[in-house]
Amino acid sequence: MEQTLIKGVSHIPDNKEIEEFIGNQVRERKLDERTVKAYRMDLEHLYRWLRETEKDIKDSKAVETYLKYLSNEKKLRASTVTRKYRVFCCYMEYLFRKKCLSNRPALKPPVMADTDTAVRGDNVLSKAEIDSFFIALNREYENLDNDFRRRVCLRDSVMMELLFYHGIEISELLRLEVAHYERETGTLSIPGKRNKQRTVRLFSKNLKEKMDQWISIHPYFERDDPYENCLFLSKMGKPLSMKMVIRVFDKYRVMAGIEKECTPKDLKRSMKNYAQELMMERCG
Repeated sequence: MEQTLIKGVSHIPDNKEIEEFIGNQVRERKLDERTVKAYRMDLEHLYRWLRETEKDIKDSKAVETYLKYLSNEKKLRASTVTRKYRVFCCYMEYLFRKKCLSNRPALKPPVMADTDTAVRGDNVLSKAEIDSFFIALNREYENLDNDFRRRVCLRDSVMMELLFYHGIEISELLRLEVAHYERETGTLSIPGKRNKQRTVRLFSKNLKEKMDQWISIHPYFERDDPYENCLFLSKMGKPLSMKMVIRVFDKYRVMAGIEKECTPKDLKRSMKNYAQELMMERCG
């Protein structure tokens, strides 16, 4: 006999059930491919934990316990736990509408440990670290004697500077196409979620020159396939992945001697701190 969610702890949904929910979210919220992948993994991990702990998806407290486990024991970031909480809220509401749950779920938001803010604050890069990061990146570009490697390094430099100077999300960075950049005005149209779009002007003359140069050499990375319009391509002419961007960031973080645990997202978050330190230097 086929199991259903209402039957309790023994149920682990098949892929079809999760995919039906994701399909519903794609239609209603116009999720992109990377968000869909994150939703799928979040739900699969949740059900694995429910099975191992013999808890039930019908019990909101069980899901709340899982979120506490992620925060307190797995030490996930507050932003990550909050994202998972929102996914679970949507999923349980979806199950209620399908009459798989008898009561409307009342999932309480996760309470983060007091140290969470401090931990996230420690990951923000200082002005000295930011300077060292870009010095390492620029020095590598200047010292490379291989044209292809210089083109790759230029691509990496443009990506990292867009993250830092303009606070672009990594997911937005990876959705950019060549047509989104207007060379004459130095403006970049950034496609966001749910078909929203915003425009930024590259205020750094140096960054604009790098972007113009990157657009000029972009054909070297293009292959005769549907990805040639993607702004940032891999060596094989394929779109970059989130892992590739993280790998690029880690390479220059290590070269710059930055030992703290941080990610490209922390680079994006460091602009405000950088501006404050710069102002203090000038005023001091």
